[in-house]
Amino acid sequence: MWGVRTDLPTGTVTFLFTDIEGSTRLLHELGSEAYAAALLEHRRLVRAACAAYDGVEVDTQGDAFFVAFPTAPGAVLAAARIVEDLRPGPIRLRMGLHTGTPYVTAEGYVGEDVHRAARIAACGHGGQVLVSSATAALLRPGTLPDGLDLRDLGDHRLKDLSAAERIHQLGDDDFAPLKSLHRTNLPVPATPFLGRTRELAEVTDLLSRVDVRLLTLTGPGGTGKSRLALQAAAEVSDRFPGGVFWVPLAPLRDPGLVLATAAAAVGTGEDLRDHIGDKSMLLLLDNFEHLMGATADLHSLMATCPKVVLLVTSRETLRLPGEQAYPVPPLRGDEAVELFAARARAADPHFVPGPTLVLLTERLDRLPLAIELAAARVRVLTMDQLVDRLDRRLDLLKAGRGADPRQQTLRATIEWSHDLLDDEERRLFARLGVFSGGCTLESAERVCDADLDVLESLVDKSLVRVRDGDRFWMLETIREYAVERLRDSAELAELRRRHAEHFLALGEEAAPHLRGSAAARWLDRLDDEHDNVRAALEWFAREQRVDEHLRLAASLVEFWLSRGFLSEGRRILADALAAGDGEPGSRARALDGAAVLAVSAGDTGAARSPAAEALAIHQRLGDEAARAESLWTLGYVAVEDKDWSAAQKAVEESTSIFRRVGDVPSLLGASRTLAWIHHMRGDLDTARRLHEQNLALARGAGHQAVQAAILGSLGNIATEQGRLADAATMLRENQRLVEALGDRTAIVVNLARIARLLALLGERETAAALLACSEEASRTMGGWEAWAGVLNDGTRAMLEGLPQDLWERAARRGVRLAPEDAAREALSVAAQALEPEHRAHGSSGEQC
Repeated sequence: MWGVRTDLPTGTVTFLFTDIEGSTRLLHELGSEAYAAALLEHRRLVRAACAAYDGVEVDTQGDAFFVAFPTAPGAVLAAARIVEDLRPGPIRLRMGLHTGTPYVTAEGYVGEDVHRAARIAACGHGGQVLVSSATAALLRPGTLPDGLDLRDLGDHRLKDLSAAERIHQLGDDDFAPLKSLHRTNLPVPATPFLGRTRELAEVTDLLSRVDVRLLTLTGPGGTGKSRLALQAAAEVSDRFPGGVFWVPLAPLRDPGLVLATAAAAVGTGEDLRDHIGDKSMLLLLDNFEHLMGATADLHSLMATCPKVVLLVTSRETLRLPGEQAYPVPPLRGDEAVELFAARARAADPHFVPGPTLVLLTERLDRLPLAIELAAARVRVLTMDQLVDRLDRRLDLLKAGRGADPRQQTLRATIEWSHDLLDDEERRLFARLGVFSGGCTLESAERVCDADLDVLESLVDKSLVRVRDGDRFWMLETIREYAVERLRDSAELAELRRRHAEHFLALGEEAAPHLRGSAAARWLDRLDDEHDNVRAALEWFAREQRVDEHLRLAASLVEFWLSRGFLSEGRRILADALAAGDGEPGSRARALDGAAVLAVSAGDTGAARSPAAEALAIHQRLGDEAARAESLWTLGYVAVEDKDWSAAQKAVEESTSIFRRVGDVPSLLGASRTLAWIHHMRGDLDTARRLHEQNLALARGAGHQAVQAAILGSLGNIATEQGRLADAATMLRENQRLVEALGDRTAIVVNLARIARLLALLGERETAAALLACSEEASRTMGGWEAWAGVLNDGTRAMLEGLPQDLWERAARRGVRLAPEDAAREALSVAAQALEPEHRAHGSSGEQC
């Protein structure tokens, strides 16, 4: 038997991976003889450079080298020498370096660090050397030669779906963006992807075929459909410039919400079909089997969007035309053993596989979830005990006629794990099934009387998982079993009541903060609990708890508005209002919410009646603060009707009330509306004065989102008044704030403002590129699109006369830019254009 390789560096090792860019193209360009000579010379130079810094060649496959170095500086210096030595020749290498502590076997190195180094290299370009943060941290000052530094390229997600990696580039040369994951929300799995080499290749091949637009991975719960789909989506991300997006469907119960949930995952508030259009995009619809009523919507989506590809995981096929089914098989024998060993070592670092491991994985039908559940027990049971206990359970629960044996095995494994729990663990396990989409520790304690130690024990046993450090959740297959146990316990009705009332309390606690300085934190919290909130709304409706239904719906209006759930919010409010009156105050606030959402959706006619009814109730109850909300909404309605006098009167009265009752967030919002009314009426000086007053108030209160919005409005006014330096200063500060807040809607509107400024500064081609970027992105922004469109129409008129070839070139460039990058670049161009004016007049940013 071969032993461990003794020539390989051990301990902390830095890996270098190299690959030739465009080798096939080079072969055709140079011809076989010249290419062979260039390849031979390239190999000589790479080996000489690596040997000079103690590099050990681990493997060579085709054009690629895998070299290990005992020190990080040596690896980086070798890479720098390779670049320099190859510079005169036709071959350009992409190289990646990463440092870790791998395990050495007879075959070489084993461990995640090896894969990470290869992934880093793969996302680079010819002539580019990429360095991980782990390697960069080991480079002391003075390590690199003069003139050679590391350039920080920021955080990038690699296709192994791990957390983002900070990547640096050796040298200052400019290259195309890294081929890392972009335009994606694919989650970071809790554990690395193991095995499935054949299946991954087959699924990625299917996703690459032009005739496959709907690929459904089928199989019972626990077979690893979701994990395989996530990895395949990451692997093919380069082929979908429109993005790759994960849409988790397990918590949904209403098929009508599938497209809305997908739109939210993509990041758009408009109809998903309108947003995608002819973009090349991949949607991963995960856990679809209980939503078969949405298949018609998927068919419509594919018919409307010719370049969208759907990757679906489901326990059954969708039976749609053109569907390609892919039944996910169990793991192969060696893969099942590898998975068990890896998960067992995570539970017990001293785990040593025994002779019964192969038998155990076979008895588990090589199902990933069953293997993970069994592996979690190695801390308390020997391998023989595992086999003995599991054999008895599986023999007892043989598959019945017509049943999928894999499903029966999985159910038996979950039941076996459940039977090993003590009474407290079983009770909490069942109760946790009441949550949709997981829960926080606080929610588990309040709804389920959870004990932290018991909860941690369920995590240790792999029945509960932890996401983002503070969120507990279950795989859907396990949650289904927990719900069955909850029904058996006779606690279901009581737990659902406590669940609904808990999330009503959360909604009402969050509502006052959704316009304030802490809005982003509370919106994120409601985002995390969206599925639980939906379940609470459904429970209140089903139990005919009219008042609570109205209260919870009313508390969510700002959330629905900010996070793009307009259609869903309007439908829920309409159903709640139609179900009964509830308490007058609850009904009035729900009416206010319905009116606000109607205005935001551009349906002003539908806003007038509920706003007027709400105002009448508030007046009858003597609720001044609530009356101000209704007046504010009626002011919006009047604006849409171009009734400026009525609009101004209503909003002035609302601001007066907000000021009197001390509601600063609402006062800032209504005052901005009042300034906007003056702006639309042509009174720019009054609009500017009101905005500047509001800006001082917003800064004093720490409301960054409001500050950003006011700065954008002031930048608009400055542009219209010809104060271009002021406009640039304000828009630059606006951009800094909205990027920090992650507000893509505001960023897109800012693009339109900056494009107009550039056109006035004579930077016509850059303005055209920004205009194209804004128009491309604004289609995703729902109600904001009209405002961005007004600005863009004016800019387009200003650019008349730009030569067609320049316009087309600028447009091609603009649609490829990310909005944030486009805004930063454009503001830099504006600053350069204004530099003489700044020298002559000094900075005029004090007005901001």
